This record gives sequence, structure tokens and C-alpha cells, in this order.
Amino acid sequence: MMSSVAGRVLLQPRSLKDALKMLRDEAPLTPLAGCTDLYVALNFGTLKETRFLDLWGLDALRGVEVRQDRLTIGALTTYTELIRSKQVRKRLPMLAAAAGEVGGVQIQNRGTIGGNVANGSPAGDTLPVLAAADAVVVLQSAGDTRRVPFNDFYTGYRKHVGRADELLVAFEIPRVRGRQWFRKVGTRAAQAISKIVIAGVGGETPRLAFGSVAPTVIRARRTEAVLASGGTIVDAQRTLVEELSPIDDIRSTAEYRRRVAANLLARFLIETQTLRASVRGGLSL
Repeated sequence: MMSSVAGRVLLQPRSLKDALKMLRDEAPLTPLAGCTDLYVALNFGTLKETRFLDLWGLDALRGVEVRQDRLTIGALTTYTELIRSKQVRKRLPMLAAAAGEVGGVQIQNRGTIGGNVANGSPAGDTLPVLAAADAVVVLQSAGDTRRVPFNDFYTGYRKHVGRADELLVAFEIPRVRGRQWFRKVGTRAAQAISKIVIAGVGGETPRLAFGSVAPTVIRARRTEAVLASGGTIVDAQRTLVEELSPIDDIRSTAEYRRRVAANLLARFLIETQTLRASVRGGLSL
């Protein structure tokens, strides 16, 4: 049952500068924008926060552009905008692919990449893409701006290094070299939470990131090292299974997630030609 909105406070800043001052002076405040996650909690009566900062009208947090050979994406950029962006499709096509599998059209029109990251669900579809792309998270407060490597951003389940007086304002992604790859496994391609999601970049030093297999999105560093050193697909699959820590839940089992992750790894290697003759022996795991 939807919880009451009585007693809840909503502040609406006129600019990013105003928003940062409010975070500093009117704490505690919970930032909101597309509300695709927040409204779920409100509807189920589990929303504990009572004071909110409405960011939706801040155009300074929107948009996609290339700066100094880095793809810069504003935190309020919606999934629809990611799908349609020529820069994203050219430089980071796996992000456009991930955005296309988030919810339905209504969610894609309202949901934002910043909200997906700030929410921190390990099943977030865009998170493995940002991890595999070595993205940088830009955090801003009233007095400072700092940049945090995406792979250092999360500290635990739905927890991150951002401070209460900071806003996640943008992402910076360096040029990605190598063939990009994204797959989501769920009940349906969209409008379903992923059972497992993977993003990867092929090449001599492949990058692999997985969601829904641990408390946070993870870079499979040990598996990457096996592949970079010339290990076989079976070696890589065994290492990956040890590297993951999935759970049993209503969507799937830990064993299923491990097996699917290993098979997706093999498919990634075949389709990106990271390995050749040694790949095919691993598909039967």
C-alpha cells in the first residue's frame, strides 16, 4: 500500500549551485530525479526518507558530449537519451545496448543513469558497462569537485563513497579500445530485473564486469588476468566461478548464476575473438 506523503518535504532548487547549497545547509536531503526506484519504495510503504531534493529541472546535469577525448555523460541523462545519442552509440555501444533493456519506454524516458548508479543495486543494467569501461564518477559539493574511479565507488550493498553533501553530477569515460559486448539474462529482455548481466571489452587485455552475482557490481580481475596471460577458456571459467559470490533469491539460484556466467564468458570470448582454438572446449561447463 502506498505510504502517505504527509510530513514529507520537497525542495526544488533553481540551479545546480542552489542544489549544492541546499545539500550543505538543509541536510538531511535525499536527491531525486526520475523517481523510478523511489516511487517503488513509496508504493510499498518502505520509503523511510522524508526530506527530498528535486533535481529533475537542472539542465546542467543533462547531456552527452566529448571533452578531451572523454565521453562525458550528465547524471540526469535518461536511458532514452543514451539510446539515441550518436556519441554513445559510436564510442560506448554497450551502454546504449544496456539502456535499451532497462524497463519499458516509460522507464527509459524517466530513469536516469545517475539514479541507476546512486541507487546501487547490483542488478543495475548500466553498472557493469561503466565498470568494464573504466568510467570515472564526478562528485560535486558546494566547495569541491572530486573524481572517483567507478570501480572504487561502491563500498558494499547499495553503499558508496559519496558524501551527504555531494551530488553525483556526471560520468567520464575514456576511449574504449576493443570490441564491446553486453548481455542481460532475465525473465524477459526488458521490464525484468536481471538474473545476471555482463559487460565486456575484448582484446589482448580483456575487461569483464558482472552484475547480480555479488553484493556490488564486480570487475572480474582474476579472470581477466588468466585470459591476459594466455590461459584457456576452462581455466578462465573455473577462475570466474570462484570469483563470483551470487545468492539464491526469488529470481534465480546461485548455482544457476555461476553456470550462466561461465557460459556467457565463453560466448564473449568467441564473439570478440579474444581466444580462438582454446575457446570451444569450455562451452559444456
